[in-house]
Amino acid sequence: MPRHWLFKTEPETFSIDDLARDGTTEWSGVRNFQARNLMREMKLGDLGFFYHSSISPPGVVGICKVVAEAHPDSSQFVKKGEYWDPSSSRANPKWWCVDVGFVEKFPRMIAIEELRAIPDLAYMPLLRRGQRLSVQPVSDQEWALIVRLGREA
Repeated sequence: MPRHWLFKTEPETFSIDDLARDGTTEWSGVRNFQARNLMREMKLGDLGFFYHSSISPPGVVGICKVVAEAHPDSSQFVKKGEYWDPSSSRANPKWWCVDVGFVEKFPRMIAIEELRAIPDLAYMPLLRRGQRLSVQPVSDQEWALIVRLGREA
């Protein structure tokens, strides 16, 4: 059975519409060890919420799926790139990522305030104070509830 995740992205950088257009993308540029380790746990076929952050309001906009398991993040090796890491080497990469593919865009965004108002989501990592990870686990119960909300027109 697939596990469930949440992937945060700023829509002006890469949106659900960009993923729908491209089909797949390397979820690169994550520079947090805990988020990196979560991606290393992901398996082919795991599903994730696509979450638009750094907008008002932020929220869940669709679903993506892991289409390639953890592999070295190519952005760490681009010397003039935003995510270059001189302490990482191809022989011993520090940063890992997965590839995700488009599954579905919801007919509406489920804003974070709507999620916060649902008692059954009170323990969801996304809704905890100080939780800023760009990749997070989602429980089966949270997954089912949010998918149902997202598919409501």
